[in-house]
Amino acid sequence: MSYSVNVGDFLTTRAHLNPTKEALYDVLADRRFTFAEINARANRACAAIQSLGLTKGDRVAVLAYNGHEFIESFFGPAKAGLVIMPLNWRLTADELSFILKDGGAKALIYDADFESVVQDIHARGTEGSAVKHWVGIGDYAATFALPYEELLDSQSEDEPADKAGPADNLFIMYTSGTTGLPKGVVHTHETVLWAVLSIANSADTRLGDRYLVLLPLFHVGALAPLIGGVYGGQSLTILRNFDPAKAWSLIEEEQITTTMAVPAMLGSMLQVPDFQKNDWSTLRWIMSGGAPLPVSIIEAYGKLGIEIHQVYGLTESGGPACLIGPDDATRKIGSTGKAFFHTRVRIVDADGKDLPAGEAGEVLVSGDHIMKEYWNRPEATAETVKDGWLHTGDVAIEDEEGFITIQDRIKDMIISGGENIYPAEIENVLLQHPEVTDAAVIGLGSAKWGESPLAVIVRKSDSLTEESLLAHCNGKLARFKLPQNAVFVDEIPRNPSGKILKRDLRIQFPGPAPE
Repeated sequence: MSYSVNVGDFLTTRAHLNPTKEALYDVLADRRFTFAEINARANRACAAIQSLGLTKGDRVAVLAYNGHEFIESFFGPAKAGLVIMPLNWRLTADELSFILKDGGAKALIYDADFESVVQDIHARGTEGSAVKHWVGIGDYAATFALPYEELLDSQSEDEPADKAGPADNLFIMYTSGTTGLPKGVVHTHETVLWAVLSIANSADTRLGDRYLVLLPLFHVGALAPLIGGVYGGQSLTILRNFDPAKAWSLIEEEQITTTMAVPAMLGSMLQVPDFQKNDWSTLRWIMSGGAPLPVSIIEAYGKLGIEIHQVYGLTESGGPACLIGPDDATRKIGSTGKAFFHTRVRIVDADGKDLPAGEAGEVLVSGDHIMKEYWNRPEATAETVKDGWLHTGDVAIEDEEGFITIQDRIKDMIISGGENIYPAEIENVLLQHPEVTDAAVIGLGSAKWGESPLAVIVRKSDSLTEESLLAHCNGKLARFKLPQNAVFVDEIPRNPSGKILKRDLRIQFPGPAPE
């Protein structure tokens, strides 16, 4: 059989090489699939979308929890050059509507769990989205939607005739922007191939591995390892939603060898009563990303004989940037390690000149896995990717041995529970309140989440309370973006050009956040 750089065809090839090997265990559905079986269903999913009139280049949005339907809806349509838009199911109808319109999605595949938000978007007509075809998974009630399983049952299992090539777009993953508007990160089949190769040649992954998917698949931190797992012939166990107790039991029952979790997840797993009753002897390592991991957690897992490998990555890099192993994690406290294979990292000053060891500067990342562009945002793309180098907006120091340690974030991004939050987006919502004169948002240190947003407000009168202000944000922002508390000040410090002096606010309100 022929082979080309087509990420959807990773599944085709694996089904050819290992047709009877277990590819996937969907925990909630309690269904197991061989590579041949999941590939056949992926082909049906592709044919189903094509039967609706979508062709190469058209966007297909997926609003679904982790499960076999997500995987089928990703790999199948990808084979034929359809572009997948994984949607963050934590977002509100307003936020999802913007993304659907911006990306121009023609079809939306959604879980019945999100029936109310989908009904809301559908009721808005063309103002809500450009979606023409709605496909429901599970027991949905919408009369305008087509049933996912019935749609697949009527389709052929044959491979699509016309397949995507290396330069064709594979997915658009939206990430919040500093202006408050989300930007669609575009990756091609080729950029994702290089991301997978970078991970495979840097992390300890093996053909016989059994990988536990804990993170939501709308995150590159889950999607990249998933694609890499299919590429590497690993067996995947998919947990619909993170459950710390269930994670421990699955590690034993499914003989899990590797997984990835954000620090908040790892902390909550240690709080599970009697978790020691589980057998984790098959578990070689856990990769942790999304935020710096406290050394205390590294040490706690080390005492259990479990290696923690810290990773630093971005949606724009397809995942890989830096990785550190367990031997160096305690010696290099707080470090994110060294660049992945097929990846280069530099620390530069404001003029783009390389800095010597020990001096703080912006992190630049380069490699063939860097994104193609921001969807329909050429200016933002040009500002972020210059001469092949991704300007991350993160400030870091590189030591004499080449280890990178993140110091701060130029763009003032807040990381809460592994989720990226940009203050400008919250500030825009706060400023919509009629009693708010000025607003700023900073992150406060949180033992549980890493950081939590704090709203700093200048109000028109004392009639505005913290409770009413926070209530104003409900429904306008995803729950993980909501400010956890608010403080009132007479004036928000700004420089002569009007930029908020966030550093001054951090000094004034050092935290920690109330838990």
